Amino acid sequence: MSRVRPVAGGGRAVEVAPERLDGWFSRFAARHGGVTSTSVTPDRVLVTAADGATASVAAAFGAFGSPGVFDGLVLDGLLAHASASRVVGLLLVRLGGHSVGVARDGVVLVSATDSRQVHGRNKAGGWSQQRFARRREGQARVALRAAADDAARVLAPRVGSLDAVVLGGDRQALDALRDDRRLAEVFALASPRVLDVPEPRRAVLEEAALRARAVEVVVREPAGNS
Repeated sequence: MSRVRPVAGGGRAVEVAPERLDGWFSRFAARHGGVTSTSVTPDRVLVTAADGATASVAAAFGAFGSPGVFDGLVLDGLLAHASASRVVGLLLVRLGGHSVGVARDGVVLVSATDSRQVHGRNKAGGWSQQRFARRREGQARVALRAAADDAARVLAPRVGSLDAVVLGGDRQALDALRDDRRLAEVFALASPRVLDVPEPRRAVLEEAALRARAVEVVVREPAGNS
């Protein structure tokens, strides 16, 4: 089943595997009375249906080719772009764990996964709360340092062979890693999308490798429709 999330300004984003894109857009056209036009720019494909609904895809790996505005549903460029063979870095981080790896076409080739204990917040007050907070901060620093070390070991030496880096997990934890100078080139390759993932484990990394291939289609219904 495709993953769906709400997007700002209304609408939803749907993750669609490259091999399912053609069928997905055919069903979109059928639901909305056909497609009137397909607009292609270097960074976006916009499909407009007869009833005003739109489905757009932002380029995640380089630019789309053959720009222009075409009558009807024209997906050749998008399908070729989505199905191209690629090598991507994966960096999944949450406060208590991380998993990093390199995947080719959805298959993890090399990886490192680790978990660290980081206690939840303490609701008690006074000195006990302060001591607990210091302990938690120390645990968080150790966990994030371990994540940065593994990313520097697994991803940094391979940035020259990567088409992109796909991030996942907690945005605050990821932002903390951006301050590590060893990872500057890694984050320079990062795609804008951040995958929502549970506590990173090897199985979660393997699923993220498949999701990294997926195209995120943003669907907006015509005014007055839910």
